[in-house]
Amino acid sequence: MTAARELAEETGVQVSVGRLHQIGVWDRAGRDPRGAYVTFAYMVIVPNGTMPVAGDDARTARWWPVKNLPENLAFDHADIIGAAVTPNS
Repeated sequence: MTAARELAEETGVQVSVGRLHQIGVWDRAGRDPRGAYVTFAYMVIVPNGTMPVAGDDARTARWWPVKNLPENLAFDHADIIGAAVTPNS
């Protein structure tokens, strides 16, 4: 599945597809100024201490505490993260 492959490519973290949980689909027109994109978002809980390693197209990779995220998340990414941490969203 694409989500597991992307997680591995961007962070070096390998997970089985069965551990991924879809949290939603974002497809509102204009949500990304680069063009029309549809995002299928998934989440997975990794063991504490799992260290991400940046892939070849990223400078760095790191985990952020969900209660202390950067203020300048791109596009509607705060909404996507909010859906992941809010039950029944």
